Amino acid sequence: MRERDPAEILRAGLEQLGESGLGPGQVDSLLTYLELLQQWNRAYSLTAVREPRAMVVRHLLDSLAVLPWIPAGRLLDAGTGAGLPGVPLAVARPHLEVTLLDSAGKKIRFLNQVRRRLGLRNIEPVQARLDAYAPEVPFDAIISRAFATLAGFAGAARRLAGEADLLAMKGRHPAAELEGLPDWVQVRAVKKLAVPGLQEDRHLVIMSVIP
Repeated sequence: MRERDPAEILRAGLEQLGESGLGPGQVDSLLTYLELLQQWNRAYSLTAVREPRAMVVRHLLDSLAVLPWIPAGRLLDAGTGAGLPGVPLAVARPHLEVTLLDSAGKKIRFLNQVRRRLGLRNIEPVQARLDAYAPEVPFDAIISRAFATLAGFAGAARRLAGEADLLAMKGRHPAAELEGLPDWVQVRAVKKLAVPGLQEDRHLVIMSVIP
């Protein structure tokens, strides 16, 4: 039986996610992004996932599974690393303004190359730590799949949160982490995500900061 190529896996996954309306140019941009990631991975080790089919599932579809909970406007991807989930979200939602924040220079250099190669005008790579970052304009949402704990993410993002949603991408349902959150964090919802092709639990924790 013939194995599906990455493009087939991506298109089938987009249909399962209800995102089959993405145009051919957007699909091509997502696949080109993965090609760049593979190329840079050889020298910079940006991600531990290296097999193209697995990258479609664990990077692209995993990122795009949170689209229903991404508000319009300005999104901060905190600790973006190789641009996840920010780059796939920016490709899928051209009117979304995405700031890709990371403290590692090599990752920001990679993301600047992604911006040039894909012509993505709605992403802005920024080299800074979240706890030291001082944006001129507030964000509508702050997302991250990089932080080890919910409390760590909320604490680092608190200064920037304002009225923004805090969106934490997690694996298994983080019951113990939820219990350990400080009283100034309001948990608004915990959504179970269905990532096409992934046989592992995924959840999105939606939080806000109580003034």
